[in-house]
Amino acid sequence: MTRSLETAIEHFPIAGSFTISRGSKTTASVVTCRIAEGGFAGIGECVPYGRYDETVDSVMAEIEVIRPKIEAGLGRNDLLSAMKAGAARNAVDCALWDLEAKTSGKHVFAIANLGEPQPLTTAYTISLGEPEAMASQAAHYAHRALLKVKIGTADDASRIRAVRAAAPDCAIILDANEGWTEANLTHHFAVCAKAGVTLIEQPLPAGHDGLLASVSRPVPVCADESVHKTEDLPKLVGLYDAVNIKLDKTGGLTEALRMRDAARVLNLKIMVGCMVGTSLGMAPAILLAQGAEFVDLDGPLLLARDREPGLRYEASLVLPPIPALWG
Repeated sequence: MTRSLETAIEHFPIAGSFTISRGSKTTASVVTCRIAEGGFAGIGECVPYGRYDETVDSVMAEIEVIRPKIEAGLGRNDLLSAMKAGAARNAVDCALWDLEAKTSGKHVFAIANLGEPQPLTTAYTISLGEPEAMASQAAHYAHRALLKVKIGTADDASRIRAVRAAAPDCAIILDANEGWTEANLTHHFAVCAKAGVTLIEQPLPAGHDGLLASVSRPVPVCADESVHKTEDLPKLVGLYDAVNIKLDKTGGLTEALRMRDAARVLNLKIMVGCMVGTSLGMAPAILLAQGAEFVDLDGPLLLARDREPGLRYEASLVLPPIPALWG
């Protein structure tokens, strides 16, 4: 049966701007992959990330290289060795999952031998800014159960205190995006402990993880930039308490499910995160996030415009995708 592959670059405006320690952006640029076969078509989305030397053009080029094999019938498991981990493989992998669901008439969760997905409590992201601006954001969203707060400056203490004062009842995840240093690590840990922070994500630059073994960690710490695939996990044991699994890092749902299971064996807690993308990019991650200790799948909530149909959000809950969206 003949297959065809199509790719496209799409741009979705962000509501306001999205700011982390590495900069700001006002548009989410995504690459979609559509694989058609036998009257059915599966689709996947990825978000190229400059931190990992990805652009929309480089991702499009990666997918173009694999086109002959995809159109010849390459499957998901063989894709793991045919493409490197990253955004490009994520788009292809998720499109293949969606295609299999449509051709078989089964949900992806059933094909993957997973339980039927349930609604999840997701974090809502507070962008990096001056303490007063971040406090204003936090106060506006203080009705949410979980906030993910972007930090990563030389003076995060004032930002942490301001956000906690503005949202006293929220659980808080802090994401430093590699912005802390050996000089301020212990100080920031102490501030986080006093503020009742639930989790600190990637405080130090990737490659400097060993420093975490030399200090007291009063708040659990989660790896993000330091973990991309299953093979990365053993070196994190004893340094981190949790790992952030993102489909755009692992290169799709297939590898992400393997990584989640391997992390559980190593007694690492699971956070399932996302880049700023549309509901199409979040949908497969909802299956991955079932049973995770921390869920951060708020990408569509940060956009001025999402796909239609999109995911349904109710207060702090995100509901499983309908088949018309994915899976």
